[in-house]
Amino acid sequence: MKKIFISIFIIGLCFLKAPPIYSQTIAGNSAALKKDSLTDYTTAKKYMIAKMAIKKILEKYQSPLIDATDNFIQTCWQYQLDCYLLPSIAGLESTFGKFIYPNSYNPFGWGGGYIVFNNWQEAIDTVGKGLRERYLEKGCQNLKNIGQIYSESPTWAMRVDYFLNQFYQEEKKLLYLAENPVQL
Repeated sequence: MKKIFISIFIIGLCFLKAPPIYSQTIAGNSAALKKDSLTDYTTAKKYMIAKMAIKKILEKYQSPLIDATDNFIQTCWQYQLDCYLLPSIAGLESTFGKFIYPNSYNPFGWGGGYIVFNNWQEAIDTVGKGLRERYLEKGCQNLKNIGQIYSESPTWAMRVDYFLNQFYQEEKKLLYLAENPVQL
């Protein structure tokens, strides 16, 4: 059964087209994202691999953020972030949204965890934009720099990196499967 799923996944990558919601979302930013147009097979493949890696890790942790997988990717592309950074921060700050201030939709500990958002998408977009504008555009070059501002804990960056590595390992597995299809 697993071999059939992997084969279908690989075949699906070959015929992959851009998700319509995402292509509408970036339409107004086409100049900034021209290089990453989802009409390009390689970019579509990156999108699907990142989506599957995020979804797999969120499922592993039984996260309520599973349905927000596309939001993570759309926000990371819009603000030119590593697609695994936001979910990794959520992993550290709230065990991927499982432990948050009640009804806050704030898995990032943003504002000490007490800022309330209307939904996961709003939280993801707000924090993505905040990371771009308040951290990266002000000179933060790496997780350690971000962590010095984002958190009082001197181990924040190391712990976020733990989750980043889980996403990278999952991506590595998916890329291997995509490049080495199982022969039936």
